[in-house]
Amino acid sequence: MVWTSRSRSRRSFLTMAGLGGLALLSGCGKGQDDGRVTIRIGYQKNGVFLLAKQRGAFDQALLKAGAAKVEWVEFASGPPLLEALAVGGIDLGGTGDTPPIFAQAAGAPLLYTAVQKLSGKAGGILTPANSGLTSIADVKGRKLAFTRGSSAHNQAVVALESAGLTLDDVQLVNLGPADAAAAFAQGDIDGWVIWDPYFTLALQQNNARVLLPGGSIGNGGAAYALAHRDFAAKHPGLLSAALDALAADGLWAEQNRGAMAELMAKETGLPLDLMRDTVERADFAYTPITQDVVAAQQAVADRFHRLGVIPTPIKIADAAWTGWKGA
Repeated sequence: MVWTSRSRSRRSFLTMAGLGGLALLSGCGKGQDDGRVTIRIGYQKNGVFLLAKQRGAFDQALLKAGAAKVEWVEFASGPPLLEALAVGGIDLGGTGDTPPIFAQAAGAPLLYTAVQKLSGKAGGILTPANSGLTSIADVKGRKLAFTRGSSAHNQAVVALESAGLTLDDVQLVNLGPADAAAAFAQGDIDGWVIWDPYFTLALQQNNARVLLPGGSIGNGGAAYALAHRDFAAKHPGLLSAALDALAADGLWAEQNRGAMAELMAKETGLPLDLMRDTVERADFAYTPITQDVVAAQQAVADRFHRLGVIPTPIKIADAAWTGWKGA
């Protein structure tokens, strides 16, 4: 299989650990003169972490629990967020199921601390309306785009296996969401594995057609709240308070989807009707890490090792933090 990319190649976690830019951010739970700490949260412009940043209840809960300050750091996707976590640039952040597998395989000191179990409805595999593809089997020999190391990577593997195919049977195109959106609009790729809001935006604006809905790909997958191991060891009370607050924001989002859509539209600049559509399909609830959660994530990791995508096997249980029992 051959990977191509229009965007700058993502450096490995081990390489990033030596870079000065991220090194300037390092030092989990940055200390204050009064002995309290500043907690640094990594987020993307979607979901509960964005809501937590904007709504303000999260910050208030952390300050009440003893934090000196809460700082928010924005990332375009999960892999760079975990690159920052790997070198101590952030203490807590959220990604889909695949980025932490790549990070753990590269030795990142991360911990799974809470999970969002996903239906998979907020994404899937798209194809141009005039591509002629009618099933995932038709992607054989064609250009299939997704972000390497993202949750879409796992979805691509599972979808292809359902048709008796592997990654070697397609032309893999490694593109971030923005670059892939441009390539899709120009007709340069035949299939695109992607999540919302890009998924719905392509349906509405780029004459896309759903080749395989996300809800039919595996069990829907998961998203995780991930913490730096040192932060969890030094400040387990603050981490639990953060997860309590995150779960409360997730519950608020579940119960106030209209308001959540308005917030997302304001933050992303995307149309409100589009955000209403995506929010209706989204999953927001955070729950504790259990043995079943660990087993499901282990299956994903084993799949990537079997395919040679990660060089050595990893044990998810070694990175599972069960100190949070739920809000």
